[in-house]
Amino acid sequence: MNNVAKAQAIYEAFGRGDIPYIVDQLADDVRWEDGAADHGIPWLVPGVGKQHVLTFFECIADFDFKRFDVQTVCGEGDTVVAVVQVDVLVKSTGGSFSGLEVHVWHFGSDGKAASFNHVVDTITHLAAIK
Repeated sequence: MNNVAKAQAIYEAFGRGDIPYIVDQLADDVRWEDGAADHGIPWLVPGVGKQHVLTFFECIADFDFKRFDVQTVCGEGDTVVAVVQVDVLVKSTGGSFSGLEVHVWHFGSDGKAASFNHVVDTITHLAAIK
């Protein structure tokens, strides 16, 4: 399976709520929000390891996804980029955000995802938690 197909399979697992499958596709030392700044948005905190990723999934359990539409997944070599249209209600705050996100995946030689980044409009995410 090439890296684009691996990323697509991860999104399919996300759609069915199969978090164990997703975590199994990650390197033990996966870098989540790799190189990103911490803007105080609970679900966009940079960190390392599968436990950190599980914390991400705990955070987004507070989301009511009105839309999560993977529009494009493409890549070359170890890098895969996905364009995703989202519309999310944050249940605990009543805030919401919507728009395009870009997801950047890097896969290691072992076939596992070595890093992941959300490229988002952080201002709309911050507004959703206030």
